[in-house]
Amino acid sequence: MRARSVAVIGMACRFPGATGTEQFWELLRDGVDATSETPRGRYGTRGDGRYSYDGRSDHDSDTDAWDDLYTPIGAAGTLGSRRAGHVENIEAFDPEFFGMSAGEASVLDPQQRLLLMTAWEALEDAGLPADRLAGSRAGVYVGNTRGDHLEGQFRKGRDRISASYYENFRAMLPARLSYAFDLRGPSLLVDAACASSLIAVHTAVRSLQAGEIPLALAAGVNLVLRPDEGVMMTRAGTLAADGRSKFADASADGFAPSDGVGVVVLKPLAAALADGDRIRAVIRGGAVGNDGRTGGTLLTPSADGQEQVLTWAYGDAEVDPADVDFVEAHGSGSPPLDAVELAAIGEVLGKGRDADRPCLVGSVKTNIGHSEAAGGIAGLMKTVLVLEHRQVPASLHLRAPHPALAWDKLPVIVPTRLRDLPDPGRQLYAGVSAQGASCHNVHLVLSQGEFLSQGESGASPGIVEDTRPYPLVLSARSRSALGVLAATYVEYLEPGGRGAGFAVRDICWSAALRRQHHPYRLAVAGASHAELAAALDGGPDRAITGQADVVEACERYRRGESVNWLELFDPPGHFVPVPGHPWQTRYCGPRSPEPAAHEGAAGDLVTEVLREHARTRYEERSQLDEIGVDSLAKVRIVVELSQRFGHEVDADALTRLRTVGDLRRWLRALEGRAK
Repeated sequence: MRARSVAVIGMACRFPGATGTEQFWELLRDGVDATSETPRGRYGTRGDGRYSYDGRSDHDSDTDAWDDLYTPIGAAGTLGSRRAGHVENIEAFDPEFFGMSAGEASVLDPQQRLLLMTAWEALEDAGLPADRLAGSRAGVYVGNTRGDHLEGQFRKGRDRISASYYENFRAMLPARLSYAFDLRGPSLLVDAACASSLIAVHTAVRSLQAGEIPLALAAGVNLVLRPDEGVMMTRAGTLAADGRSKFADASADGFAPSDGVGVVVLKPLAAALADGDRIRAVIRGGAVGNDGRTGGTLLTPSADGQEQVLTWAYGDAEVDPADVDFVEAHGSGSPPLDAVELAAIGEVLGKGRDADRPCLVGSVKTNIGHSEAAGGIAGLMKTVLVLEHRQVPASLHLRAPHPALAWDKLPVIVPTRLRDLPDPGRQLYAGVSAQGASCHNVHLVLSQGEFLSQGESGASPGIVEDTRPYPLVLSARSRSALGVLAATYVEYLEPGGRGAGFAVRDICWSAALRRQHHPYRLAVAGASHAELAAALDGGPDRAITGQADVVEACERYRRGESVNWLELFDPPGHFVPVPGHPWQTRYCGPRSPEPAAHEGAAGDLVTEVLREHARTRYEERSQLDEIGVDSLAKVRIVVELSQRFGHEVDADALTRLRTVGDLRRWLRALEGRAK
């Protein structure tokens, strides 16, 4: 294995029809088209001054206005199709988990909120406790092109612009992750149109190869919250009339736009192997380029430009293109793009290829639509799953092959059913492409991971199931979350559950050493899956039985003390996937206007203010800065109170307050003057 190779050690996603990589693979494997009719109110109605993405504008009761947004012929100012790919529950978030108040979370771009939760899930998938990364030089690279939420805020009128809007500039997407996890390396936003997220991954790989950083989070995020770009693309003829991407088909007429959030955790392969990480796939190399003037016009794709990037990528990876087993194409379903891309793939990967072993080529956009800036990372994740499962899902909506291609001479096949990858007697190789409207081309070359699936026996590599009891430790950020986590583990451990195929020792080792430990804790012990499940069913106060050292360790853990778990696992276990922290989400989307709230004081004003801005529990003596009422929160409070009372509130007076008691007395005085 080449020294420059980079391991994919963790993945998480939110795509249409999938809230995680397991669901993502299931919909790919089963040939599901996860696009659907756009929910009423996703864009407001006409995107006017009362625009709001969750449909809470009073205009949304106007059915005619909503219906007028769509015309089958794509008339001026309208969308040509109601169909697109949508991530559900984009307003659901767990603010307390990330130390935010509900009020603070509600003004954030939902792209930031979903990116935070997805990044945490990717770290858990990698078995990397986030607190161990704090202060490290780990980097963050996020592909994104849309700022729909901030644009929607601006449309509400200049008189409503507040300092909190700073937090929604697109550059804050990577910064939010760096801040949340205290990562000190590069924190970059990559905007290269639809190639953004795959170029973000490539940029992270280059930083890892250069030794600049030890670990990277690479991501793509795209939420379609306004119709404007869709109207523009309808006029340009790039959106499919039926809202379906039909890659390589004669009827292809464009793509279906879609939401998408994806995060991968990357690490130098040598370091990942040394640390016992699960290697989901290996990125061996890649290349980025632009068509320059080879296309004839700025927006015209070029076969020459794409062939160059493919050639550079396989040269960088030191992989013979003729050995590549699968390529995840950009595959948008655009008539000119599909033909150019397939011809370029055939030209570069066809040289020297055995006639009886054509390259399989597919497009995830036929399943979930085109996630635009996140489309590349969707393709990357699909490619990793293809290598893990050794299967290539069908490319949907292909009935009559594109007539511009000589398919009998093209050394590629676009599968229309689930196909097993043949065993070539070596590692499997795959490529993944993305292209941008700016004529950017990017291609990454992957191979199978070193740490493969657990095998038919279910035992972890090198480990024989024994009869010793091991400690299983669980923790969460709240008591209710801990209860949900315990129930999830019971299901995980039961026959047929995901954990049934892993050794008890490895499950317990992973839970103890590959998870961050939170304040609310539970510990049990057992020698079998059934014993652990029964102990968890007994509740948090159930007595712990087993060897004295195991019982003592569990009791210390329950009390919140630190434990040297390595002493109980000699030799160390192997990392296996275990359940992650369960989110305790609440609605954090735009709030409906409540005029009555601004007409005078109602109820306990300090409770209302702190409910919005305090990040922890508090009492009268609590310091405001310690409960999360920092300088930015105070700016928001001043704006809210000024609107409530109809006059400017003294901001300097608020900055001088120190405790909750001070705030309470100040607010009572304000209420008294208002009366």
